[in-house]
Amino acid sequence: MSEPLRLAGRAVHEVLDGQAVRLARELVRGFVAEIPFYRELPDEELTSDIVQITELNLRLVARLLRERRAPTTAELAPLRASAVRRAQEGVPLEAILAAYQQGAGRIWDHVLAGAAPEDLADALAAGRLMLGYTEAVTAAVCAAYQHERESLVRQEQHARHATISALLSGEPQATTGIRLAARYLVLSVTLGAHPDERSATIAARRRLHRVREATQRFSAEPVLSLLDPTGGLILVPDLAWDSAGALVAAICEAAGVEVRAAGEVAPPEGVAAAARLTQEVLDVVHLFHHPPGLYRLADVLLEYQLTRPSQAMSGLATLLDPLTDNPDLLRTLTVYLETGLDRRRTAERLHVHPNTVDYRLRRAVALTGLDPVDPAQLQSIGAALAARRVMNRPRPAPPSSP
Repeated sequence: MSEPLRLAGRAVHEVLDGQAVRLARELVRGFVAEIPFYRELPDEELTSDIVQITELNLRLVARLLRERRAPTTAELAPLRASAVRRAQEGVPLEAILAAYQQGAGRIWDHVLAGAAPEDLADALAAGRLMLGYTEAVTAAVCAAYQHERESLVRQEQHARHATISALLSGEPQATTGIRLAARYLVLSVTLGAHPDERSATIAARRRLHRVREATQRFSAEPVLSLLDPTGGLILVPDLAWDSAGALVAAICEAAGVEVRAAGEVAPPEGVAAAARLTQEVLDVVHLFHHPPGLYRLADVLLEYQLTRPSQAMSGLATLLDPLTDNPDLLRTLTVYLETGLDRRRTAERLHVHPNTVDYRLRRAVALTGLDPVDPAQLQSIGAALAARRVMNRPRPAPPSSP
């Protein structure tokens, strides 16, 4: 067996073994003083678990110095187990590594104290052994911590998906692992495409990550979501409707694209119905080309009703059939209603003279018998245009220049 390493006339391993208990407590006090997160740990954990693993490390270092070798996989098992516990407790990995690095530095300072020039060879050998110990411990702790964190994340994701499934199936009592909120803001959203994204897959992942982060800031509890790059469903715990507009604005800013959303607030047992309704409202918003923003049923009552199946739908759509072969007339009538019966704005949007608008409107009235100046007939025209859109009747081509 090799001669023991000596510094200042003392066998290094004997110094560490003989003072392991005192040094462990001293090191833990240093962790608390210099590593902020350790100050948040309970006293009983610091004085038992943390002190014990620190003492174990000291005795392991002493053994390695005595036998002049690197630690074995078996010897590192308690350190890996400790890293797993810290991961479960939510201790940041950087705090754990800081403790190991700080501990190794103070151990080295302790054994090197009083060393003389003639101890140089043994000091260099001890330094190499300490470096090998630090590298082995860092690798083992990081691997164990990361594996446990990934396992915890998978469990959390599974619990969230199970909760969403239970809520959407109308069986909130079947949820496990996540505490249900008293109410949820149920939000169906669509995200527009970003024109400057060159790498669609990577950009989409980043956008979804930003959106999830933005939504989570609106709740202290986990936000549940089913999202893909085009949009999806978001359930925000205990968020009142008054905050829904700010949430949609935050999503828009995070995504960097246009966002259309439909929302309702519902208790857990009402989430399934609210999710169906908000998706239907969002479909109406897109069908009628409403601008980006937040909507609820009250904002699209007429359009929503017109999209419900009924025998009247076909009859409404046929009111404007005489204009099917005259796309310029149908387009002009449509824009005229969209601009609030403003002939000048209609002319600007169609890039024609206002007199051309007047002529086309007179032709439309003559062919259909419906005059937009008459309030009763104006309602019929609006309903007929909506019915044609819902039934996917042929849309007029862009008007040709007069």
